[in-house]
Formats: sequence, C-alpha cells, structure tokens
Amino acid sequence: MILKAKICPKSTFFFLICLFACISCKQENKVDVSNIKVDLKIKRFDQDLAKVNPNQLATALPQLQKEYGAFYQDYFEKILNTGPTSDTTYYPVVKDILSGAPYQDLQKETQAVYPNLDAQIPKLTDAFKHVKYYYPEIKIPTLITYISGFQVQTPIGENYIGIGLDMFLGSNSKFYPALVESIPMYISKRFTPDNITPRVMEVLAREELFPESDAEKSLLDKMIYNGKILYFLSKVQPHVADSVLIGYTKAQAEWASNFESDIWAYFLSEDLLYDTDYLKIQKYLSEAPFTPGLGDKNNSAPKLGLFIGWQIVKHYMQENPETTLQNLMLEKDYQKILKDSKYRPNQK
Repeated sequence: MILKAKICPKSTFFFLICLFACISCKQENKVDVSNIKVDLKIKRFDQDLAKVNPNQLATALPQLQKEYGAFYQDYFEKILNTGPTSDTTYYPVVKDILSGAPYQDLQKETQAVYPNLDAQIPKLTDAFKHVKYYYPEIKIPTLITYISGFQVQTPIGENYIGIGLDMFLGSNSKFYPALVESIPMYISKRFTPDNITPRVMEVLAREELFPESDAEKSLLDKMIYNGKILYFLSKVQPHVADSVLIGYTKAQAEWASNFESDIWAYFLSEDLLYDTDYLKIQKYLSEAPFTPGLGDKNNSAPKLGLFIGWQIVKHYMQENPETTLQNLMLEKDYQKILKDSKYRPNQK
C-alpha cells in the first residue's frame, strides 16, 4: 500500500485553534512535583573500574564486588561474559579487558563526554518525582553507570538500573559507524545524552512496573500495551517531545501524523488487529528504518503499531477523563479501551 502526501489549505483561524489546543494539552500534562522528595543515588562504576590496576585485581575486584553487589555479578557474568564471579578464574579475562586498547580508548572517550552527570541529574530527578507522584510507594532504584562494550544500554536488576554510557556518547561518536552490522545507524543516532532519562524510564516501565503479559499475543494487544507504556512515559516526562519517547526522527513523526487515518484504515482493511502471527505483525512493532509496504520510496515511519496504539490510548483518556493513570495501567481489557476510545482518526 503506497501512501502519498496530501496538501490541504488551513486557515490562520484554524491554526490558532490547534495551537491553543496543543498548549492546553501540555498544561494538562503538568502536575506539581515540587514537594516530592527523591533520594536519587548514582554510582559511577565506570570510573571506579577505570581506577583498577590490571595487575592488582586480587585486591581491587573484591572491593568492587562488595561495593556493587548484584550489579557487579551481572556486569561481568551477563554483560561482559567473563565467566562466573564465584571464584577468581575470571580474573585473567578482566585483566585482558582492562589492559586492552579497545577498553582504554572507549573509557577515555566516555570520561570525556561524561566527566560528571550534572546535565542528566535534574532530568532524572524530575522524572522519578513524577513516577512517585503517581506511585508514592515505589522504591527508587540506584542508577549505576558503566561501559558496556556496546552490549546493553539500560539493564535493570536487583534494586538498580544500569546506564551504559558508551551507548549515549552522541550520534556523531566515532565508535558507532564501525558497529553498523550489529547496531544500525538508525538506532545509534539515538545514542545521545538526551536519551538517557527516556530510556531509564522506559526500562523501569516495561521491566519493573508494567511487564508485558505472555497472554497478549494479537496486534491489538501489543498496540494497546505499548500505547499505555508510551502514555505513561509522557506523563512522567511532560517536557520530553513525543518523537523522543517513541524514537522517531522529526520526519518520521510528521509522516505518522500526516497518515494516521490511512495507517488505521490499512490495519482494518488488512484485518490485522486480531492477528496473532508473530512474524506477520512484528514489522509493525519493531525497530526499523521504515515500515515495509507502507509509504512512498521507503519514507514511512517505523513502529506504526506503537504509534497507533498510543493515539488510541490518548483518545481513551480524553473520552474518559475520570480514568486515572493508575487505572489505565491496570486495565487489561484492550478491546474495552479501543471501544471506549471512540478512535476515529480524521482524514488529513
């Protein structure tokens, strides 16, 4: 299905109405978190590991292990794959890593970009304040920065969320072009400092607060589940652009918005909503440079299932103003959400 752009004249009056509506929506998203206290702890494992003398591992590593607990084990065993940390047989592997030029070069670059996290701490603190506004009982995890070797961006473990700083060096980092076979450029272009807080919030939402159920198999299930996650992310990060939350470029965000009604019509005409064929529906949910079969000359936005699911959830919340964010996240009847959303995107 090829979708081509439509150009429609818009009066100044209509533009102003839309502008005021957008401003009102932004204001509605704001909540007062000024009195909410957050004890945000950030530990620089990357800096502590860089201080370790490769020839003195028997002294230094046990101290790190005591300091970092579960993260230490997860880092060496699951991220770097050095082997079990229950004995010292992995020490030679660690020595090779720390002594090697690849690690030293990457550590030097990471330290240059992040000598501190002064620019990120206010954003992370504000986001966690918003989380506690809606979920006062939540325990704020410790944030631990590290160098992943381009393996894992934001892992979550026992009372911690990791931040692989080498995967947030900036879209122009010299390292990313060499990784295109494992990490395509359309993904690494989002490896920027501004993406740290959105990705931390996303892993918290998806893995800790609202994990996806194995029973959610249809495209509609996955659309609404992801739409709820994106709606949650927008509520706890009201100052972050929607395009950043979903991972769109400006052009992709505009394309999805321009063709929203066509995308929805395509899902309906192809009878996709209740399809449970993973291979068939995955192309509407996964990271990709575009959505195959939609758009002209591969200019479509990816993850259109997530985008439409988000719009459905937005409509649902607008049509049901008495529904709280907590109620929304608890609601598992996705057919009800679709029905009560009265989602009927207008042709643009």
